[in-house]
Amino acid sequence: MRDAGERLVEIALPLPLFQTFTYAVEEGTLQNPVALGSRVVVPFRNRRQTGICVGESESGSNTRKAKAVLESPDAAPAVGPAVLELCRWMAAYYIVPLGLALRTVLPAMLTAPDRPHPPRKTQRVVSVSADLPSLLQREEMFARSPRQRSLFELLESLGGRSTVEQLGAKLGFSASVLDGLRKRGLIQVLDEVVERDPFASRGGLTPERQKPTPAQEKAIDVMARAAAGEVFLLHGITGSGKTLVYIELLRHIVDERGQTAIVLVPEIALTPQTVDRFRAAFGDRIAVLHSALSDGERYDAWLGLRRGDKRIVVGARSAVFAPLEKLGAIIVDEEHESSYKQGETPRYHAREVAIVRARAEGAITVLGSATPSLESWANAESGKFTLLRLPDRVGGGKLPAVEVVDLRGRVKDETGKAAGATDYGAVIREPLDRALAECLARGEQTILLLNRRGYSAFAQCIDCGEVSVCPNCSITLTIHRGPERLVCHYCLHKEDVRADCTRCGGRNLRQRGLGTQQVERLLSERFPAARIARMDFDTTSGKWAHTRILDRVGSGEIDILLGTQMIAKGLDFPNVTLVGVVDADVGINLPDFRASERSFQLLSQVAGRAGRGAKGGRVLIQTRLPNHHAVRHAVAHDYHAFVKEEMAGRVIPAYPPTVRLANIVFSGLSEDATARFAIGGAAWLRELLDTRNENGVAIVGPAPCPIERIKNRWRWHVLLKAANPGDLTRVGRYFLERFEIPQKADLRLTLDRDPVALL
Repeated sequence: MRDAGERLVEIALPLPLFQTFTYAVEEGTLQNPVALGSRVVVPFRNRRQTGICVGESESGSNTRKAKAVLESPDAAPAVGPAVLELCRWMAAYYIVPLGLALRTVLPAMLTAPDRPHPPRKTQRVVSVSADLPSLLQREEMFARSPRQRSLFELLESLGGRSTVEQLGAKLGFSASVLDGLRKRGLIQVLDEVVERDPFASRGGLTPERQKPTPAQEKAIDVMARAAAGEVFLLHGITGSGKTLVYIELLRHIVDERGQTAIVLVPEIALTPQTVDRFRAAFGDRIAVLHSALSDGERYDAWLGLRRGDKRIVVGARSAVFAPLEKLGAIIVDEEHESSYKQGETPRYHAREVAIVRARAEGAITVLGSATPSLESWANAESGKFTLLRLPDRVGGGKLPAVEVVDLRGRVKDETGKAAGATDYGAVIREPLDRALAECLARGEQTILLLNRRGYSAFAQCIDCGEVSVCPNCSITLTIHRGPERLVCHYCLHKEDVRADCTRCGGRNLRQRGLGTQQVERLLSERFPAARIARMDFDTTSGKWAHTRILDRVGSGEIDILLGTQMIAKGLDFPNVTLVGVVDADVGINLPDFRASERSFQLLSQVAGRAGRGAKGGRVLIQTRLPNHHAVRHAVAHDYHAFVKEEMAGRVIPAYPPTVRLANIVFSGLSEDATARFAIGGAAWLRELLDTRNENGVAIVGPAPCPIERIKNRWRWHVLLKAANPGDLTRVGRYFLERFEIPQKADLRLTLDRDPVALL
């Protein structure tokens, strides 16, 4: 029998186990009560773990062995009822343990068992605690301490308070002067909690409020009057003013209704421009969440949202779990972006989670894009989503003219000889070079896209054909400069660039394929006076590096912005009149059914960066595949024609949106063991489908993944296809719970529901 003062609760722990654990709550021994959603610290296998209370436990014979909860750190539950139910849905749909889903929704500082009480940032604050109204009192009090009088009167002039840092480091008052006033009872010195808000230093813009166009007004009005749970697909061409629609809708939701809102933006599109526009409209009611934040900054933003100090969150994927109450709307900008899909467990898609959360809480969902995903477009055509259109650019501007520069055929240099593949004339063909020169001469700006970072794609021996390959991955090593190294973009393995071939010893090595670093060098040689900035993973890995580059572009300090896909989204610079795509073929022929869709979206999005001001603009796309449908329709700005052709190509092989997918990946350190593991798993699945009459699920594979090895692990996969998502859930869960993974080998199994890539 358990003590009368105890109760039993179920705790979800962040472990790869499809179960919860029973613990005892001893009343009166914990700092805070344990309720549904409470964060607790419990003992688990000789370790401390942080978990979440997910309910009361039913009495049973095994409960007398339940261990006691060690700590309940929070006065209020860390996970509210709505987010807890959302996590239950995630666990069921994405077939992951509930504890792992719950860990995803909390800031990292709340999941560390060794530090259950997250530290807050504080500052020492000095405030006046006594009045000296008469001059005589002051003369008597400070007769022998003029510095104390100066400090006291300065504090009065500052409104009665200041920080120790400002008084000491900036104004030169010593600690002894402060201490003297404190001992006299004239001031008090206290520690004050400071919110870590990295965006506060940017200041606030106060632009004139823009008047919506008739098309924008119509979209805003329809969404403002929408029924709870309705989902809208806002299809607006680039430059049509989707952000203004979002802001005006939020004014209605937040200012008029008193509700809260979530705005999701892809990580690479979460630019200073985007944040500034929302902060200008809503001030300090905005919280921003993205990967550049420290754990402390992220925790403070989360805390402000939970307390209700912040009413709107603007952030990347994980902001969909923000602890907001009275939710009125979730906006998913650039809803087609693959970065909304998480790559690790739980492999959720923020767009789908947003729709489920909004419906559960009676909010609306707005999915915005100039190039919607085929899944969202199919839902709009079937009537599941309400389609709204913004067909025109704000201000009457036109989409820029797009020209194709055919890269087929060799280029001759000044001597009449065939130019090398990495010579400037072969990389930047004459039409784009001429357009660049003209743009620079006019004092206008250019954006150049090459979706491959590094200096060269790989090094190859001319004598034997050997290519430098990562020792841990089935991928070539990319050449980087500054310093010169060979780098794997998957596992980050690095090694020195060799002068001789590792296979034949030959010294005739050639660098193949272009990267942004090499194009930057070529441009600098061709236009030495031009101010060029490169924006890719290498130049933006430091905190706020991304912001600093774009601020320089916005202030006119940069003539040419060269970069990878991160320059294709979220940028609005009126002086950018030219966009050039150095090589549109990068990624277009990847062994992935979404490769064409991603290429079309990228080309369309980057083309939309041109001509956003009164000067207009033009776009030049260099390609060896001018007749590829992704290129043809991007050149014509014809989304509907692309969708029609792409949809037709997915019906017979049965790819989304015609079916639902689950990608099961088998991995291991041994190539042979991994192959046997995958073959055995596929056979087990086929038997399962036969014996349980799962006729609605088809299996494809097993086969090696397109990239066979990553981080020294060999990879095979099996695809499950079904028209009914419930069939995939049932089969996938049964497989993960029942299929036995061999224990002797280091083998792993993952299931990715609705994968965005199959590489």
